[in-house]
Amino acid sequence: MIQRLLTLACLWALLPGLALAQTTREEVTSDLNKAGGVYFAYPVAPARVSAPPKGYEPFYISHYGRHGSRYLIADNDYRQVLALMRKASQAHALTPLGEDALRRVELVWTEAQGHGGDLTPLGWRQHQDIARRMCEHYPQVFKAGGRVSARSTVVLRCAMSMAAFCDGLKGCFPKLQVYMEASNKYMAYLNYHSKESSAFAAPDGPWREEYRKFEASHVDGWRLARALFSDSDFIVKQVNPRALAWGFYWLAADAQNTEGRVSFFDLFTPDELFDLWQTFNYRFYVADGNYAGNRGMALDNAKPLLRNIIASADSAIAGRGDVATLRFGHDGNLIPLAGLMRLKDCYASVEKPDSFYKYFSDFKIAPMAGNIQLVFYKNRQGQVIVKFMLNEQETSIPVPTTMAPFYRWSDVKHYYETQVLP
Repeated sequence: MIQRLLTLACLWALLPGLALAQTTREEVTSDLNKAGGVYFAYPVAPARVSAPPKGYEPFYISHYGRHGSRYLIADNDYRQVLALMRKASQAHALTPLGEDALRRVELVWTEAQGHGGDLTPLGWRQHQDIARRMCEHYPQVFKAGGRVSARSTVVLRCAMSMAAFCDGLKGCFPKLQVYMEASNKYMAYLNYHSKESSAFAAPDGPWREEYRKFEASHVDGWRLARALFSDSDFIVKQVNPRALAWGFYWLAADAQNTEGRVSFFDLFTPDELFDLWQTFNYRFYVADGNYAGNRGMALDNAKPLLRNIIASADSAIAGRGDVATLRFGHDGNLIPLAGLMRLKDCYASVEKPDSFYKYFSDFKIAPMAGNIQLVFYKNRQGQVIVKFMLNEQETSIPVPTTMAPFYRWSDVKHYYETQVLP
């Protein structure tokens, strides 16, 4: 009977159109911060913490988290927009809205200059708060002390996120022995990308021409250019409308992650923001998600990470490991891991670009500080169960259970080792 249920669960996982929570245009346009995609600042929602079956207590937590809120990836992302707007202002070619937009860019630049790619103060607070909630919900894991293993990629914002998270844990339970490392030694599973998947995602990848046509039909920029610039001759000679739209989109998307309380969303119509987001989302789905055309190679990138999760859990269960294993990386790691683990609504496989956003939403899986947590419980007989959380919300995987949202670890391990990792 169990084998039959496992088979049905596997078939369910292969039918991505079923039982999926689709994303709608209205969902994105009703909360424009979501239009930022992976720039969506971590959403803090009331978490349901289900009581485990009688006799079980939490004893170990396995975690993978994306770095927290950051500035745009490079200073040049600000400079390019700023240089164009300053040039137009000097040429008296800006509308009143354009002058106001320039003022806002100057304000953001005051905070962001020199910080390209760095964690913002909000990013630090996000990880501290996630750690504190972990302590609040699962104090049994930490109250006796014990060792916490924390590792991050070698990128500074990830190491800073790790430090913030560990600071939050130590603030709750000072007796914890926390060991932090950011080393190339662990990049083979924290941030693995095969040569094949990297080539597929590259600027000359086989999907790029179809994407170029999709972008051209969804991102125009001319309305924005005419709204910001008063001189049509300046637009013709100096402005690339599509590049202008993307430049201000990045500023709009990331402003929610800064301290300046500046917004650029009003420069766009809701439909423009939706189309910019779905074009951005397209790129993440094809490169990191379970896009039908990448033949599973993106999700395969997370296999070393899933093997590490299983091995670390087995060590903890055997009494040889840590009370918590923390890992910190990037959206390009979190998205494949969520798909590979078959977390609910993270595994859809579709091929028509106009449908991508319905089945894959980057902001739902990998907002800033996005995370996957596995909480392990055991009883006095040594039986182990586990539950899965995505961004601190309980979720499910296609493994049969009579105690949802909890699963027997032996069933989960068997499923991953026989159906996912081979």
